[in-house]
Amino acid sequence: MAGGIEIKDVAPDGAVHFIDNVSSGPGPVENASEALCALFLVAMIILIGAEAIARNVFSTSLQITDEIGGYLLVATTFLSMSVAEAHGAFHRVELIQARLGQSARIVSQIIFDLMSLIAAAFVTWQLGRLVMNSWRSEDVAPTPLQTPLWLPQTTMALGMLLLCFALVRTILVKIRHLQGSMQR
Repeated sequence: MAGGIEIKDVAPDGAVHFIDNVSSGPGPVENASEALCALFLVAMIILIGAEAIARNVFSTSLQITDEIGGYLLVATTFLSMSVAEAHGAFHRVELIQARLGQSARIVSQIIFDLMSLIAAAFVTWQLGRLVMNSWRSEDVAPTPLQTPLWLPQTTMALGMLLLCFALVRTILVKIRHLQGSMQR
C-alpha cells in the first residue's frame, strides 16, 4: 500500500502504476503498423551507418541521409501512436484515477478517450487537407531529392487515422468492461 492506495503494477523500467489498465490490445492493424515502424528504424540505422562510412572512409556524403532519416522518423512517430494506444502505453493521471472507484475510473477514462478521439479526428482532418493541398499544388521539398511533400505528409495523416481507430476500439473495450463490472 502506498498512502492507502494499492500498487497494481511496477513496469520493467521502474514506473509504478496504481490503477489497472484497460486497453484494447493490439489488433492486426497495430501489429502491421508496429512491424512497419521496426522496418523504418532498421532502415534509419542502415542509412545513418552508410552515411558514417561514406563520410569517414570515402570523404563524401550521401546527401540524402538527413532528409530520408527525417521522413522515416516522422512516419515512425505517427504510425506508432496507434500501437501505443492499443497497448495502453500513453500517460495517465494516476494520482486522481487511483482515488476513484472502479466504475468512476473507467467512466473518466472513457471521457478522456472521447476528448482524445475528437482532437485526433480534428488533426487527422487537417493533415488530410494538408496532403491534398500538397498533392494539388505539386509541392516538393527544397532538397536535391525534391521529394513530393504529400508522401511524408500521408504517413502523418495515416498515423492519426490509425490512432482514431485505436481510440474507438479502446473506448468500446472500456464500455464493455464498465457494463461487465456493473452487472457483477
